[in-house]
Amino acid sequence: MTALTALLAERIRRFGPMTFAEYMRECLYHPTFGYYSQPETQRFADYYTSVDVNPIFGRLLARQFAEMWTILGQPEEFHLVEAAAGSGRLAGQVLDFLETKLPTFYRAVRYVAVERSVARSEQLSARLGKHIAAGKCRSSLDVPPAIAVGCVFSNELLDALPVHRVVRRGSALQEIFVIGRGDGFAEMEAPVSTCAIEDYFTAQAVQLEDGQQAEVGLEACDWITEIGRRLGRGFVVTIDYGHEAADLFDAHHTAGTLMSYANHQASEDYYVAPGEQDLTAHVNFTPLRLWGARVGLQAIGLVSQTAFLLALGRANDFDDLYDDGMGEPEKVRARLQLKTLIYPEGMGERFHVMIQEKGQGPSRLTGLSPL
Repeated sequence: MTALTALLAERIRRFGPMTFAEYMRECLYHPTFGYYSQPETQRFADYYTSVDVNPIFGRLLARQFAEMWTILGQPEEFHLVEAAAGSGRLAGQVLDFLETKLPTFYRAVRYVAVERSVARSEQLSARLGKHIAAGKCRSSLDVPPAIAVGCVFSNELLDALPVHRVVRRGSALQEIFVIGRGDGFAEMEAPVSTCAIEDYFTAQAVQLEDGQQAEVGLEACDWITEIGRRLGRGFVVTIDYGHEAADLFDAHHTAGTLMSYANHQASEDYYVAPGEQDLTAHVNFTPLRLWGARVGLQAIGLVSQTAFLLALGRANDFDDLYDDGMGEPEKVRARLQLKTLIYPEGMGERFHVMIQEKGQGPSRLTGLSPL
């Protein structure tokens, strides 16, 4: 049992079964016992992200942001908003590169590192101290309410937003709820908790097969809707693993995509250690496109992370891979790290980059260029 187990069990005892989205939200974001409320050192014991491999990831993103700034007319202030910035590792990569390699753009940047975890915000402030002191960066608990011009981006955020779980039984959808059982938890099926679940599938023209399970990302829909409302002019970049609906709900995913991660091991036991393991589901990019369009966000491209990074890197022969004064052994090591980043073992083409824009005609971005 974990500290969170007793709290969730008591909540179910008092108020009845809870949706899986509610359970997942508490497991990941409970202010005291949630997985993402802990210092980032815990994450390294469970999984790595692209940011951890090599600073080239942040450097290539910085190149793409600079191109966006140019397309938008090089405004005097360009708001670069990172959602779920964690301890500031990616922010540091981007800002350090801009300061040394793209100083004109750096002067225009107003970086907002959004992080709700107190522990991770403290790590972030320490890591980005010089940029904060220079007035180039600030931390925030939430995305700014109004972003005149800029880019909102996230890296492996949406896969960790809470999801509802459903299963089709005959002609009806049933939702999977979490109930208490003994010292742990179990599942039960009941009618869906909100009509928004049915609307989610209808909008995408998706019909599940009898017995097929699936995740419903209502919070991802709410998230992209709110970002579209807050952004005046600019871009939204979403980097995550997932697919469009046609692939995500096909015959290869009849049990859904939800997984738990702990100690670099994947599992389908979502209830073994609430608050002490990560819970993720593949991102459905189709509703991001559909719900984004309702608030003026036009999807201009969805490509694999491999294609995105290769296109940006090839634009300057991957020169950003190397630091000044690097010897040949260090360059070889950097090239090997790049290979790991671009061709992640076991992940294939599951990582994707979606770019949406608002208040601008269709833009041609280097990261979306065909290889």
